[in-house]
Amino acid sequence: MARKQRASTGGGGQEIDLTPMLDVVFILLIFFIVTAQFIKEPGVPILRPDVDNKAQAKPLAILIAITENDEVFIDKKEVAMVEVGFTLKELRLDNPRGEVVVQADVNSSAETMVEVMEAINRVDGSTVINISAKTN
Repeated sequence: MARKQRASTGGGGQEIDLTPMLDVVFILLIFFIVTAQFIKEPGVPILRPDVDNKAQAKPLAILIAITENDEVFIDKKEVAMVEVGFTLKELRLDNPRGEVVVQADVNSSAETMVEVMEAINRVDGSTVINISAKTN
């Protein structure tokens, strides 16, 4: 009886399936994207005053920017002074524990900043208002 001999292929004939590893990589990628905290920008260039205080605000703060022309920007959108309180109420629904940070340009008027702070106090009198400045 003749026996059949197997031709050796030299590599063992087994392949590694990479599909489960790719699934794990994509799940980790999605996890890191969802849990990442992105830094919010005011949407307009602001020249902040210099200070020695180095206290940092949390990255998920509600940013209110006041330009040198006394224009008010909230969430990268220009907002009229009469709508500041209403816009802040809407943002509070999405971010109830977020800190309020006011970024005022050096050349903006103090009157505009006081009006913004009064509008914030009318909406929520217990809110601590942080003033953003450039650290040395």
